Amino acid sequence: MGQVSKCLKVSLVDLDGQTVPDWVRESLDQEGIDFVVRDCKTREELSAYAGDAEVVWLFGGSRVLLGGNLAAVPRCRAILRTGSGTDNVPVEEATRRQILVANTPAAISDGVSDHLIALLFAVTRRVTELDRAVRLGKWKQTPFRPLNAVQGRTLGLVGFGHIARDVVRKLSGFEMRVLAHDPYVGAETMAAHGVTAISFRDLLAESDYVSLHVPLTTETRHLIGERELRLMKPTAILLNTSRGPVIDEAALVRALREGWIAAAGLDVLENEPPAPDNSLLELDNVVLTPHIAGACANGVEIRWRLSVETVLALARRQAPRSLVNGELRSSILLREASVVNGERRAGGTSTAGPLPVQPKPAS
Repeated sequence: MGQVSKCLKVSLVDLDGQTVPDWVRESLDQEGIDFVVRDCKTREELSAYAGDAEVVWLFGGSRVLLGGNLAAVPRCRAILRTGSGTDNVPVEEATRRQILVANTPAAISDGVSDHLIALLFAVTRRVTELDRAVRLGKWKQTPFRPLNAVQGRTLGLVGFGHIARDVVRKLSGFEMRVLAHDPYVGAETMAAHGVTAISFRDLLAESDYVSLHVPLTTETRHLIGERELRLMKPTAILLNTSRGPVIDEAALVRALREGWIAAAGLDVLENEPPAPDNSLLELDNVVLTPHIAGACANGVEIRWRLSVETVLALARRQAPRSLVNGELRSSILLREASVVNGERRAGGTSTAGPLPVQPKPAS
């Protein structure tokens, strides 16, 4: 076990409606970590409760770290975002400041991959339409033939991280041809999972199902727009459990109405919750769920466990399981907390300088 930096301060500044379990506090206390909890809503609160923290922790989707607020946490060397999405973290600014950004995508991977597959079958088997018809006393089957069978079809994965890999594993019995496009994952890695690397354009043109697994960034906002939708097959289905703004929603509505694609299954929307006049609510060829894919019975417990694991890895100067800005892996992590007579020196700086991240021990 690596040695934990003494008097390391970790500030949990976004609780996402959760209560910190006693074991979390006990685990960090046993390692000599100064753990502060405050649900910060303003820059002033962030500065007051995390201004001298080396690790700033967001459990949920707080917006408090957006746009220039990193200046309020000058001692921060790492940001932990529990879960997968980091659209509420200024990753580029953090990287410029040599601040590591870690997340815990494995905490939601099982639930999201299950939900993605549920959407796939709900759309292809027209489950919601059939349910509504039966409740209205309509038992005739002819108007509701399934769009197509899943067996042997082509699945295209845009992004090939934890969730996409779980989807591949769970759908393996359906003998699908699986394509993937991810500029950050090598073809060899994809091949090891039985997946073929392909260009984005060819993936859209060849896939029966296009599933989105990318973070929301400047590059991925409206990644799927009119041009991309027109490249897809008219029988294709679009699935999104990542972030709503990855799709140009106005273009998608046109595509669904005019038959550029056959249907869509969406757990996320550009604006959440949707306005009552959102056109997607009127369409029968789209299945909608309320950004709930990551939820599962033991999901919160898993999020806490993986988050604590990440905090301890950061404190021990080891690479955490998931780094968003992995280019900093071999350079800067945490500075030693300045300690005078066992007390933290307010606003102090490290005399030891930046510390290299140690490789994570093999599991």
